[in-house]
Formats: sequence, C-alpha cells, structure tokens
Amino acid sequence: MAREKCVLAYSGGMDSTISTVWIQDNYNMDVVTLTVDLGAGPEIVGVKERAASAGAIDSLVWDVRDEFVNEYVFPGLKAGAMYEGVYALSTALGRPLMAKKLVEAARQVGATAVAHGCTGKGNDQVRFDAGIMTLAAHGEPLKIVAPAREWGMTRDEEKMYAAKAGLELREVGDDQRVYSIDRNLWGQAIEGEDLEDTWEAPPEDAFSWTRQISDTPDEPVEVAIGFEKGVPVSIDGTLKSGVELIAILNEIAGEHGVGRIDHVENRLVGIKSREVYETPAAVVLHSALKALETATMSREQQRVKENLSAIYSDMVYDGRWFTELRRNIAAFMESAHEYSTGDVRVRLHKGSCIVVGRRSPFSLYDFDLATYSTTDAFDHEAATGFIDIYSLSARTQSRKQTNSEAR
Repeated sequence: MAREKCVLAYSGGMDSTISTVWIQDNYNMDVVTLTVDLGAGPEIVGVKERAASAGAIDSLVWDVRDEFVNEYVFPGLKAGAMYEGVYALSTALGRPLMAKKLVEAARQVGATAVAHGCTGKGNDQVRFDAGIMTLAAHGEPLKIVAPAREWGMTRDEEKMYAAKAGLELREVGDDQRVYSIDRNLWGQAIEGEDLEDTWEAPPEDAFSWTRQISDTPDEPVEVAIGFEKGVPVSIDGTLKSGVELIAILNEIAGEHGVGRIDHVENRLVGIKSREVYETPAAVVLHSALKALETATMSREQQRVKENLSAIYSDMVYDGRWFTELRRNIAAFMESAHEYSTGDVRVRLHKGSCIVVGRRSPFSLYDFDLATYSTTDAFDHEAATGFIDIYSLSARTQSRKQTNSEAR
C-alpha cells in the first residue's frame, strides 16, 4: 500500500531540508517539495538536488512572479498597504500565494497533507495555516504539518539531526554572522541574533540590496514613474512589466541607499519584534503613488482611503487575505484609483526618496484657482459668505451654551 504524500513548502535551506527528512521519519509520509519562486533569485538554484538528497520523491519549482506582482503586490500598493506605516508587507503578501500554491500542488499530486517551516512564535504560521484551511474548505481536508513548530530543536540540535540524516548543508563559520532572510521581489526581511538588540545598529553585512550612505553616489538621480489607474507601468517613459519595473527600481534605489527599514514591530502573536527590511522599489512606488493621489483624489477620498489602508494592512499582516472584508476594501481601492493615471518624478539621493513632480490628465489641481498671479480665477468675495455659514454652528453654540467666564 502506497504511503500518503505531504507537499512541503521548500526553500532549499537547512530548516526545510531537515523538514523533508523529519516528515518521513515522524509521519511516515512521502514528501513532495514545492518551491514557489516569488523572485528569490539565486537561492532556488539547486533546490531539486537538495530535495532529492533529503529523500523527496519529487520536487516542484513554480515561477509565479507575474501572479505575485499583479494579484498581490500591486493590489497592496493601490491599497497603501504599509504595516504600522513603514513595512511594505513583502513577506506577508507572499504567504497567501504560497498557501494557495501548496493547496493546488496537494490536489495535483494527491497529497493528504501540506507542510511549512514556520515556528510557533511568528506571524507566518497564521498566514499559512489560515490560508490553507480557507482554500481547502470546499474539498478534501488537508492536514497541516509544521515541523519547526513541532520538533522543538535548537539550532545546534538541527545541525546534529542533519548530520545524522547524512545531509550536507552549507555551514557558516563561528566568526561569521548568520541571518535568516526571507526574500522576494517586493523586499527582504532579515532576522538574526545580531539584530535582536534594539539598541545596536544593524551590522552592515545584514544588507545586500541597499548601499550604506557613505558608499552611495554623491549626485542624485531622478526617475519618472508612469501609472495607469494606480498601477505602475513605465520608467522614464519606457513601458515595463510589473516584474521588470520592480527589479529596475530595486537596483536604482538600492544603489542610492533607499529602502532600509528598522522597526520594532507588533507581531500578531502578542510580542514585539525588531524587524529589519530592505524594500527599495516598494518605498519608491508607495511614495510616488501617494503623491499622484494628492492630485487625482478628492480630500474625502484620500481620508477614507487612509483609514481603510490601515485596516487593509493589518488584515494582510494578520493572515486574513482570503476574506470577504479584504476583498471589499480592495474593491474600494480599485474604484478610488479610477483616475490615478499620470507621472511622478522622484529624486533619489543618500537614502532619501523625495517626490519633486507629479502630473495627470485627471489632476484636480487647477492652476487658475490656486495661483496668486494675475490669472487668479478664484472669487475672493465669495469667501465671506462661506465663512459666515461655516462658522454658524460654532457661533450659535457659543452664544447659547458657553459660559465665557468659565473659559
């Protein structure tokens, strides 16, 4: 009788490679690894070979970069999704797509379980588990296996387990720092012991996408980004796919030191965590689109969007992507960006991203109304009547209720 199968989210690193063996030993299941390429770059090179060495019966590698950008990143951009105002949710936006692909792969290979490498104190376990359970709700139930959450091994014990299993893993010398990095096109999240002291600055070797300020060019660079209905479509007038555009901005902005985030973050599980991110393209695009919105959205639209952005960001961070409320808010964002078409010029210099120009055929900025020059078309005399009506409620309440002596 054939053993049951488990599809494991596989990065090729030590934890996921050990998990491949651990699931076979502890659950008596065959393991099929799934590597979901969200733009991880060279990290996925050789994953099939590493999975095979750990005993996986098959190894799937799926390139979903376009789907990630168009269906997750850009909707998040239009929603102004910046958790606690600073984190562009690079990892959080990738997890629901990975959960979706785990379920799809399980159905494809006839697996009865899926597995991920999340620990018991992070946010990702919620994003994976909630997404998997929601997406599998209308079919055969899928068991969720989380080796790192279940095995309770320390880092040294993991290495001993790997050696016992005969796995050859890349080791790092005692004189080198070790970082846990989650990377995709939209950014990378960097963790490690050297980053856990909130008083100490992150070591320079923690960063790989952004230059330190002393190494950045002395002269600024300006980049023009074109948008259509809130979606970035061009750089300096040249049309680019979403994947290409983000990659180009990551390189340009990173060269000028833009995109480093150092944040003490409120995790969903109730603890605060020092998180370090590199999100060059995300910082540029969020800044640019927000500048375009100031021209194309009314004040009321901007205020409602800002309120909903905070709710949307929390939902993505908390693993509630596959909910009706998240879809409802996304529908508002789509409508609100109906006229967010135009160009924004940003200046990148020494770690800063400054908007220096914006234009749109749908701009609500009217020069003749705004100017104080001779072409001023604003009716100044109308202001007197407006202020009289505007202040009527306050004046009435002051006259009827306010005790002037008490004030």
